[in-house]
Amino acid sequence: MKIKHSKYKNTGILFELLVRQITSDTLEGKDSPIKNLLQKYFVKTELGKEYRLYENLLNKTSLTETRADITINTLIESSKTLNRRLIKKQKYNLISELKEHYNVNEFFNHKLPHYKVHAAFYTLLEIYNVEKGVNPEYIISNKVTILEHLTAAPITEKSVRNGVLEELSKEDKDVKMLTYRILLEKFNGKYENLTTSQKEILKEVIYSIDNKPRLKEFYLTKLNEVKNTLINSNKNVKDKVTQIKINEIISLIDAKQISNRVSDSSLVNLLQYCDLINELETVHETV
Repeated sequence: MKIKHSKYKNTGILFELLVRQITSDTLEGKDSPIKNLLQKYFVKTELGKEYRLYENLLNKTSLTETRADITINTLIESSKTLNRRLIKKQKYNLISELKEHYNVNEFFNHKLPHYKVHAAFYTLLEIYNVEKGVNPEYIISNKVTILEHLTAAPITEKSVRNGVLEELSKEDKDVKMLTYRILLEKFNGKYENLTTSQKEILKEVIYSIDNKPRLKEFYLTKLNEVKNTLINSNKNVKDKVTQIKINEIISLIDAKQISNRVSDSSLVNLLQYCDLINELETVHETV
């Protein structure tokens, strides 16, 4: 699912355009109705509270990546305390009153210097407060846009992706399944086709990312299965050099079974062991 940005519903954009309009009206010597609208909808209102989140975001620059990430998370958490239904109603009423005084299409037909940041922040607020089951890649791209604004430096998607996946580990089963499918597509794209065993490992990693004891139990069980399969397969290997290498791998597996921690590299190794088993089985089928 992909959230469609709407500048008509974007609180930050609404406020910026209202300020521009009151400036324009004043320069033309008009008695601007915007003054009353700003007072009515942005002073001591839920809409005003949401705008302060945008203001906080836009006013911060040159942060470290860590502080920028904390800023985004804090603003999103603050947004969750607001009354979304009331904000929606106040936006609707504001637009309705704007239509009484201005051509709305012309009113919104202005370029803002931080439009992309406004749009990215609006999208994240919608994702975390309204929509469920949104593609993680969409969350990542919007976070990158905001982080680049806050740090004033290019941001790689890798660090953001890790954070988003950690957040998704706290979500419900449907979101985890969505994440699993995305990881699966990316892993398949890099390493061609995964074996059934490798898919099983990746799936378990997603489901157990927030349950370390379960992940370790699965890892050790799978490691033992791999070890036994390699021992049996090695009996049919005629090449002495290959036999020695497989025995070395079996020794490594014995050492890993003693470890108290399941690291990322441990899981990658497990995937590679499965790939080795698949190669051995393919060779024996063709012999």
